Amino acid sequence: MNDLPDDGVEPTPSEVVATDSVEVNTPSVDETPADASLAAPLSPPPVATIGDVVPLSSQTSVRPAKRSLWSTRVSLLLVAALVGGLTGHYASTSNTGPGGVTIDAVTNKPGAGYLPGGMSIPKLINKALPSIVSIDVKGQGQEDQGTGMVITNNGLVITNNHVIAAAANGGTITVTRTGSTKALPATLIGTNPIDDVALIRINNIRGLTPVTFGDSNALVVGDAVVAIGNALGLAAGTPTVTSGIVSALGRTVTAGSSSSSETLNNMIQTDAAINPGNSGGPLLDSSGDVIGMNTAVAGTLPDGTSAQNIGFAIPDATIESLLKQLRAGESVVNHGAFIGVEITSMTPSLQQEYGFTVSAGAVVMSVISGTGAAAAGVKQGDIIVGINKTTVGSAQDVGSVVSALRPGDVVALHVVRGKRHLTINVTLGTEPKS
Repeated sequence: MNDLPDDGVEPTPSEVVATDSVEVNTPSVDETPADASLAAPLSPPPVATIGDVVPLSSQTSVRPAKRSLWSTRVSLLLVAALVGGLTGHYASTSNTGPGGVTIDAVTNKPGAGYLPGGMSIPKLINKALPSIVSIDVKGQGQEDQGTGMVITNNGLVITNNHVIAAAANGGTITVTRTGSTKALPATLIGTNPIDDVALIRINNIRGLTPVTFGDSNALVVGDAVVAIGNALGLAAGTPTVTSGIVSALGRTVTAGSSSSSETLNNMIQTDAAINPGNSGGPLLDSSGDVIGMNTAVAGTLPDGTSAQNIGFAIPDATIESLLKQLRAGESVVNHGAFIGVEITSMTPSLQQEYGFTVSAGAVVMSVISGTGAAAAGVKQGDIIVGINKTTVGSAQDVGSVVSALRPGDVVALHVVRGKRHLTINVTLGTEPKS
């Protein structure tokens, strides 16, 4: 089925902004200098300035990404993973074909591509395909295609919220299992537009094979990955497979359509080719375990140049943290509260590189000027470890807490700055329009 809107016209990309923000207000910390180790500007791994970032359903697109405030100069290095094998000697025969043309023919079979650890890509695909489904959504005068991952044997499927958005107010959802052409009806269970995750259930089914989740927190740049999904909606039940590497970690991306947008934190960047229709499908590690959900892809740079091989996936750690709420049928409502910071989850590599004194939390990559965070004295390099009485172990925790609050609410932001533990009272604001 065609993955374009029912008028057959490709959607016009909207803008995408690479900022994750939250606001703060009156400073409640002293202005004594931070430790010497944090006094100088940090030099983190480069944050990419991207053109358009497009959610990977066939309907949605994005806005121009903003340059990271951490550095004044950004360069984006794309690393291409070469997948192939070395051809050795083989026996050949000569045959005379029609017209008297002599050709050489071989009898050996094509060789499989291999991933680190020794698993062949065909073997990995065979392991994963029974757990992957194509999704078709109709509603609000439009049709959309995407991908989903089976997480229970009785039909629960996780996907992107933007894949099923058209059915949120009375549309229909059908699912096609890999290797089948039969569309099965499905029911929407829970939605989380803030983190772009949704849960659906295939009706009246048993005996499915669930995916196995890996450990996205253990990823490092350069790890091999494979992406599988209903790319371009070419043929439901016959997903497309691509391979590549982890190009970067901890990206912040704002993507959306002309009517809505979403800011996603701590995203995995990959050069595995992903396209509209891949949304909701798995990004697999070299063992065939899910370490991310393919969600967005970079499109066009501000000068009109097309971006190449820059895709983004939601880490499995984020997905797993949301499953309990989604399974209970809860839906998240975004009240638009905004702190005013760009953040990323603490990782062992970040801790080692910058000598941070804590191993968990949300690292403030930049503070957005004119926001509550800037007014309250939040600084680049601060590590958010708590909000009010809730412990913060990652960037996702910050989003979860703030999503339940409203602009004007005052929160106690507990941060670690160098060796000091501070509490900063922050008044939440509203995310500025770009």
